[in-house]
Amino acid sequence: MSKVCEITGKRVMFGNNVSHALNRTKRRFDANIIKKRFFIPEESKWVTLNISTSTLKTINRKGIAAVLKEARAKGNYKG
Repeated sequence: MSKVCEITGKRVMFGNNVSHALNRTKRRFDANIIKKRFFIPEESKWVTLNISTSTLKTINRKGIAAVLKEARAKGNYKG
């Protein structure tokens, strides 16, 4: 499973671990990605998406149909 949100496009970022002595070593900031199934009543089908947890909160507020409609308009979601 890739660490990319299929709706928003959030992905892994890179930065530095900074010690007390200000030594810097590279590190990864992984996106908080989960695999989740949603039922879309308008299309009467189930879809499985890899989404970030912040996107899940947005889906809980707006609904899956509205979020997918916005993502399709932006060109982020093809399904």
